[in-house]
Amino acid sequence: TIADDLASARWVTRAADWDDRVYAAVALHPTRADALTDAARAEIEALAAHPRVVAIGETGMDLYWPGRLPDCAAPQVQREAFAWHIDLAKRTGKPLMIHNRQADADILDVLRAEGAPETVIFHCFSSDSVMAHTCVQAGWLLSLSGTVSFRNAHDLRRAVPLIPDEQLLVETDAPFLTPHPYRGAPNEPYCLPYTVQALADLLDRPAEELAH
Repeated sequence: TIADDLASARWVTRAADWDDRVYAAVALHPTRADALTDAARAEIEALAAHPRVVAIGETGMDLYWPGRLPDCAAPQVQREAFAWHIDLAKRTGKPLMIHNRQADADILDVLRAEGAPETVIFHCFSSDSVMAHTCVQAGWLLSLSGTVSFRNAHDLRRAVPLIPDEQLLVETDAPFLTPHPYRGAPNEPYCLPYTVQALADLLDRPAEELAH
C-alpha cells in the first residue's frame, strides 16, 4: 500500500506490521513536494528503513495539476523532490515507484540526470508507445491499472503489446481508475481480474495465461 504524504507514509508503515500480507511504499507525491522539508526528509528516510517498506513511492512529476490545484507544487519543486527520492531509492536499495502525469520528457530528463535506481516501476502507466518503448529498453517495469480497459485510452492500448511479460504489472490504484464494467465505482481488489481480462483481450491471449 502506497503513501503520498507524510501522514499516509506513517500509516502504511504501521499497517505493514498489522498484517503479514501488507507491504508499504513511502514518499511524498509530486503535487505535495512543497512539504519536503528537512524534517520531512528525515522522517521519510527513517520510515524507508523499515523492513516491510519495500519501495520508495509514489514520487515523480505531475504537470496536469499545477495551475489547476491552488496548493500544487510547481514543476521545479517537483523535479527537486523527485531527484531526492531517486537518491533515497539508490541509498536504500529499494525500487523507485514513479507517478507520471503528462510529464514523460521531464521524468526521463530527471532519471537521466540523476541515474536511475536498479529497479524502476511506472505506477499506473498511462503514456504512449514511444514512452513504453523507452521504458522497456531501459529495463523498467510498467504497472497498468483499469484505464487499459477504457476504449478511449487509445495511446495506452496501442502501447500494451510492446511490454514484455517480465516487465508487466497490474494494480488497482484503489479507489481510483476502476476498470470496465465498473468504471465510476470505487475501485477495490475484486476489480483486478477485469484489468487482466482487458489486457488479455488486447493481446489476444488467455487471461489465465497472462495472470500466471
